[in-house]
Amino acid sequence: MLASDLFLAEEEGEQNILLPAFYDILWSAVIFTVLLLVFWKVVLPRMQALLDERAAAIEGGIKKAEEAQAEAAAALESYNTQLAAARAEASQIKDRARADAAKIEADLKARANDEAERITAQAHQRIEAERQAAFSSLKTEVGTLALDLSEKVVGESMDDSRSAAIVDRFLADLERDGANR
Repeated sequence: MLASDLFLAEEEGEQNILLPAFYDILWSAVIFTVLLLVFWKVVLPRMQALLDERAAAIEGGIKKAEEAQAEAAAALESYNTQLAAARAEASQIKDRARADAAKIEADLKARANDEAERITAQAHQRIEAERQAAFSSLKTEVGTLALDLSEKVVGESMDDSRSAAIVDRFLADLERDGANR
């Protein structure tokens, strides 16, 4: 219905208020063309340059991030290599320390054994010396007692040379009997 009203209005010669005049359409087209050319030649290149800068900045940031990631990966690899080397070195140090401890322990045991043998030998020497002293003292004591007893049994006193010979013979007989047992 609207289209038919417009068509009827043109035929009657009346100007339709919905359709602009020809000169308005012409000047609007000229202004639109000028604005389109200005936009095309000035605004679009600046926008394109701005977008290209942003794209370059983003690509540069991405490239820097990739480089930083590659450096981080290399640093991590280096760290892991150093860590493995440090662990190996620590293991070697631990093994050497264990070996040194075993050597020291063996050395201390050998020294302790030597010291124990020395102390035992000294103790045996002391025991032997004390045994000899006790035997000598006992010999003298037994000799004196034997002489006293023989004097009481015989009823007369004996001289020193005779009594010494009797005591020595008596003790020799005792030692022989002890050795035979």
